[in-house]
Amino acid sequence: MSQRRYTEDHEWLSVEGDVATVGISNHAQEQLGDIVFVELPEIGKSLEKGSEAAVVESVKAASEIYAPADGEVVEVNEALNDEPGKVNSEPESGGWFFKMKLSDAGQLADLMDEAAYGAFVEGQG
Repeated sequence: MSQRRYTEDHEWLSVEGDVATVGISNHAQEQLGDIVFVELPEIGKSLEKGSEAAVVESVKAASEIYAPADGEVVEVNEALNDEPGKVNSEPESGGWFFKMKLSDAGQLADLMDEAAYGAFVEGQG
């Protein structure tokens, strides 16, 4: 069973085994507005927790997507190249950005579960 975790930068990740699928939360896409472009990482790229992994551009702003843990990019969501709006319509499912093989799953212990993330978002408002 996969676990859904959230970062304070509004990324979500769903973990199955040692592979995490990463995207941005529904809250984040609402803040960004209409997404017009996504820059995905290269497959094979090594990422460090907190490092820039991808970029998402909306009509309002460009935002970095950060790696939620150390690991290596093993897959990217090519569909976003043609249809970046998927991030708006399916932010926490079909609009994922990349998958990474985790090198230290222990790093995920600091991340929030769905309830904690909901409280975090409310606290920002």
